[in-house]
Amino acid sequence: MQIKSDAQLLHEYAEHGCEAAFTEIVSRHMDLVYSAAVRQVESPDLAHDVAQTVFTDLARKAGLLIRDADHNASLVGWLYRSTRFEALNLMRGNRRRQARERQAMQDLTPVSETSPDWERIRPALDFAMAELRDHDRDALLMRFFKNQDFRSIGAAFGVSDNTAQQRVIRALETLRKSLVHRGITTSAAALSIVISGNAVQAAPVGLAVAVSTSAMLARAAIATSTAAVAKTSAMTTLQKTLITITIAASAGTGIYEASHVAHLRHEFQTLQQQQTPLAEQIQQLQRERDSATNQLAAMADEISTVDRDRAELLRLRSETGMLRQQTNRLGTLVQLLTRAPSSTTLSAAPLVQTNFPRSSWAFGGYTTPEATLESYMWAKSRGDVKTAFAAATPEMQQAVRESYFSLFRNVLGVFH
Repeated sequence: MQIKSDAQLLHEYAEHGCEAAFTEIVSRHMDLVYSAAVRQVESPDLAHDVAQTVFTDLARKAGLLIRDADHNASLVGWLYRSTRFEALNLMRGNRRRQARERQAMQDLTPVSETSPDWERIRPALDFAMAELRDHDRDALLMRFFKNQDFRSIGAAFGVSDNTAQQRVIRALETLRKSLVHRGITTSAAALSIVISGNAVQAAPVGLAVAVSTSAMLARAAIATSTAAVAKTSAMTTLQKTLITITIAASAGTGIYEASHVAHLRHEFQTLQQQQTPLAEQIQQLQRERDSATNQLAAMADEISTVDRDRAELLRLRSETGMLRQQTNRLGTLVQLLTRAPSSTTLSAAPLVQTNFPRSSWAFGGYTTPEATLESYMWAKSRGDVKTAFAAATPEMQQAVRESYFSLFRNVLGVFH
């Protein structure tokens, strides 16, 4: 989609009242106007007032400007000249004082640098730009203040790319010579770099919307006033009085709306300033929350590990108790069995019969000491040497190997 020129947008606004077209013009050139105003008035607040006045004049003079403008014409030159005119009207006395002080300083400390910094060029730039011819000034504005290529500049002037480039070079050299006359020595290349990097700065957020709204309201109020004045010659005194009141009310409404917009803009900027520390606090709280969440998760893992260790400890204690009981029972069994081979009397018989009645002897396996002893007694009573030998402990098995026959006869004597 082809981008509309400044002249086309201004025509749409002047002829059809298209507010979107005028807003596009303001958004497109606000940075240029605001930057030029800041350089000259050296105050963001005063620069805002200058920009407001420039675009209000543009809205009021839109019908006159489109009469002589080319179809592809740019408003860069007109806006820059208007900005300078308003800035000079606002700061004329201050400029004269600064010029005298600057001249005195230059007389005391002559400058011979070839690559000046922006702070030295800034006060003299707009004075030097004002001395250029309109075509040269417009060419520099498009190239270094709007960052347009040579094709766009050539299209705006109705010339070729090479011709546009030569025009920019000549205008830049003329500007450099004008700065040299003011005590600022530099080259054309260094001057182009300094201007490109510092000449344009972004306007405050919301300034374009506020300015376009106020300018259109002011134009509407002025248009209403002009139409009313044209009809007053055929009206009675009463009608003229009523129209005068209406015009005053309309103008007052426009002024009130502009003041209200400025107030809202100020409140918006204040809220933005207040929002910045709140956003930082929110981010800090989020970081603290994330840290606390991580610590909580780590503590939960530690608690889970402790619970598992506690459960494992209780299980080991239980198994230790069971093993201790089994060890005691096996110790008792070992004592009984180790005393059996050396016994020559039947004194052990009543104990064996009391704890393990013969009528209840049976093979009980080897899972517990009692079952092992019962299996041993049962095997001995049946004469099953193999089963009795398997029920004995390793020490008993070794002892049995040494005195097998003697132990077997004694045990059989005890049972019979």
